[in-house]
Amino acid sequence: MALGKDYATQECSIARALEIVGERWTLLVVRDALYGIRRYNDFLVHLGAPRAVLAARLQTLTSEGILEKRRYQESPPRDEYVVTERGIALWPALRALGLWGREHFGEEQLRFFRHADCGTELGSYGECPACGTVVPVRDVIMVPGPGLDPHPADPVSRALLRPKRLLQPLQIDPA
Repeated sequence: MALGKDYATQECSIARALEIVGERWTLLVVRDALYGIRRYNDFLVHLGAPRAVLAARLQTLTSEGILEKRRYQESPPRDEYVVTERGIALWPALRALGLWGREHFGEEQLRFFRHADCGTELGSYGECPACGTVVPVRDVIMVPGPGLDPHPADPVSRALLRPKRLLQPLQIDPA
């Protein structure tokens, strides 16, 4: 029997969410968008996803209101993908999934996420232990950890070696 393409028989909010974000590359696209990656070619270089797959994921995320397509150049026309509030709401799930992966697969820490106001590393639930508050995504600084390759081949990964606020557009140096 062939595996179905949806969860129509499931009465479950997790199943409904998986209809949108459950495909292999989708959460990685959202992760990169939260990191500030906005342009198709930058997603392509950083993720290594097949072009057709990336285009389909961006289309789905845009049609579902998780990303918004914005024109940044008229001639030739070029668009970028910006995370919406609906997409930002996926941050706790992505953070939890990353922590779970590191804990259960023994991965060396790739990135630290810190509260911009005080520099304290976030707790497991996105809270600042020093301030006692849950830190909004816009107030999170991502800092490279010891598990990242210090000399990556692609310009997007090199740009992600610099500390930066989440959601801020990634500044990529011309290669």
